[in-house]
Amino acid sequence: MNSFDFWSQQNINNCFEFLNNSCPKSNRSLPRYLTMCFVMFGAIIFTIVGNLVVIISVSHFKQLHTPTNFLILSLAITDFILGLLVMPYSMVRSITSCWYFGDIFCKMHSSFDIMLCTTSIFHLFFISVDRYYAVCHPLHYFRKITTSVIGVCLFISWSVPGFYAFGVVLSNVNVEGIQDYVASVSCIGSCSLLFNKLWGAMSSLVSFFIPGALMIGIYIHIFSVARKQAKLIHNHTKSKSSLKGESKAAKTLSIVMGLFILCWLPCFTVIIVEPHLNYSTSDDLYNTVQWLGFINSALNPIVYALFYPWFRKSFVFIITGNIFNVDSSSLNVILKF
Repeated sequence: MNSFDFWSQQNINNCFEFLNNSCPKSNRSLPRYLTMCFVMFGAIIFTIVGNLVVIISVSHFKQLHTPTNFLILSLAITDFILGLLVMPYSMVRSITSCWYFGDIFCKMHSSFDIMLCTTSIFHLFFISVDRYYAVCHPLHYFRKITTSVIGVCLFISWSVPGFYAFGVVLSNVNVEGIQDYVASVSCIGSCSLLFNKLWGAMSSLVSFFIPGALMIGIYIHIFSVARKQAKLIHNHTKSKSSLKGESKAAKTLSIVMGLFILCWLPCFTVIIVEPHLNYSTSDDLYNTVQWLGFINSALNPIVYALFYPWFRKSFVFIITGNIFNVDSSSLNVILKF
């Protein structure tokens, strides 16, 4: 018997071998299993490490204690918690098709999953609002975007998704009308989150389509204003730097919008469509769209932090160990903008 035959025989067991009505394990080839482990584990590591660098940078360096950076800090904390407490358990479930952690933790995990993903998206929306005032109303920016305003944004970003996620999951309103179907497919070792037609649409609207549409509209307007400003400056100064700035702005906003849509649109499209297809979505498709959404949390430090010069400087400062120097938080030379 070769290794692949042995793997295939071991891989067809149930989640709990000695229990009746136990869910079957996924039957995947060894190369496919290893590929999934590599991709998912890599996403977890990038999410945790990348966001941890942002958290350390903003928290440690006094020059970065600004209202805007507090918003970026809160986003990094959200994605860090997602990578640390949600994604590892989802990885086990995605690879094995089994849930080994009990029914109570299943509900808690599902609640935190919805909450943190929605909180992350809300943060991205408020960051777009911050950028709108910075680009479109620069004279009023420091009067409009204050610490108290950012505090309100953070309260909304955490409280609304929290109340929504735990309210939906713990009340079971998401499965009203489909209880018979849920009972027919339930087995020991399962932790699936299903939505009926109403709450599938509601969840997608609240968590993605409404904040996403507003964010995309804001970024399109920012790009339009930035392009007009660049042309105006160029016409008066005849400087090539204005065209360079316009090109950089266009590239940055294109990346922001492109990655956001790529990562989240498939996931919430499946949530809306699945009830109308009698929940026939394959496990592989569901895992793919779910992890695309998770990967957005790994990309956020790159998209929303690497574009800032202070992040690149602080990153080098951290990995070289200079952060452990006395009074390193007050070194203005390192983090000049």
